[in-house]
Amino acid sequence: MPSLGRLHLITDTRPGRDALAVLAAALPVAHTELVVQVRVEDSTTDREAYELTRQVLVRCRPYGVTCLVNDRLHVALAAGASGGHVGADDLPVATARRVLGPDAVLGATAREPVAAAEAVAAGASYLGVGPCHATTTKDGLPPAIGVAGVRAVVEAVTVPVIAIGGVTAEDVPVLRSAGVYGVAVVGALSGAADPAHAAAAFMDALAC
Repeated sequence: MPSLGRLHLITDTRPGRDALAVLAAALPVAHTELVVQVRVEDSTTDREAYELTRQVLVRCRPYGVTCLVNDRLHVALAAGASGGHVGADDLPVATARRVLGPDAVLGATAREPVAAAEAVAAGASYLGVGPCHATTTKDGLPPAIGVAGVRAVVEAVTVPVIAIGGVTAEDVPVLRSAGVYGVAVVGALSGAADPAHAAAAFMDALAC
């Protein structure tokens, strides 16, 4: 399985956002500590998702950066990504593992210890845990679980836990003290005036 970086950049394909420009800014800063998860809007066609994934892969390859695809595992396989990530309403983790194969990176979303442990037993390589804080980058999210909720999951599993949901660079020290391996971000980079500077702030915090 490819190595797992600590800063997970989830592509922001909402109107007015430039996912590839944000990626280009983050790559030289984070290098192999970056993981890119291609997430697209529900209205995006598979062809569009595939083309975006291929463009992301071209940019990631020189840096040795792992690229995953959210939800659309067939797109991950077709484009040659390193794996995928499934949420609570996507394919079951065990099924996703069969689709991707034993060597792929497979992330799963979890909110509480029992579901987290079940996801790991079913084959998850890492867990995206949250939302840690309230966020507006995705509709229909459940209530935030806070640092305490993230810590409860960390204590229940042995795989890396990636905190997600309204996470800022200032949040990283307390999350790291709670045992998280890394953080996943959307708006903190895609909405930043200087994405490279924002990525550097995250890397500095994660290095501590």
